[in-house]
Amino acid sequence: MAAQYNVENLYKKFIHIYTEAVPNPNAMKFVASTMLVPDESMAKDYPDAASAADSPLAQELFKYPFVRRVFIAANFVTITKDETSDWSEVIPVIRHFLKNYLEEGSPVFEQVSQAHDFSGNSDSETVRKIKDILEEYIRPAVEMDGGHIMFHSFDAATGTVKVLLQGSCSGCPSSTITLKAGIENLLTRMLPDEVKSVIAEGI
Repeated sequence: MAAQYNVENLYKKFIHIYTEAVPNPNAMKFVASTMLVPDESMAKDYPDAASAADSPLAQELFKYPFVRRVFIAANFVTITKDETSDWSEVIPVIRHFLKNYLEEGSPVFEQVSQAHDFSGNSDSETVRKIKDILEEYIRPAVEMDGGHIMFHSFDAATGTVKVLLQGSCSGCPSSTITLKAGIENLLTRMLPDEVKSVIAEGI
């Protein structure tokens, strides 16, 4: 008897999901073999279920009782779990869910927000330089740890840069070290006459 094939399955998109540990012990990066956002500079951070109205994917993830925070960027989702759950039990569940969800073509977002502009025409020369440094040198490193960084503001009078750290950076014990030893050190070294300090929200 000839084998029966489901035509839809022949064209089904196969997604591979793997995990990467991040500095925050309660967070884990789930990397997909496909892009989840239309622009790699775009990122969405959901600190709770109430904030996830624009993401069906995040809404579904928050239905798991151990999920405390969901961060979506580029080709990965960072999940922050509760203190009591064990990753050995959580990882297989989330990996299986993400694989099935994405293979079915279910939406990540209801409506895609505009990506953050790192090169605004109204920015001062110093702000453009700061954004360029954040984009080229810092954001890729932060994303490797399952997080995201956004420029917030620059106070020229005090030389203070304010940034927003999202994803696994939120609640991570090493975030303050990353901020001072990494981000602040780089900006003050590359822009010594303009930048004197860096402060962050979200940590």
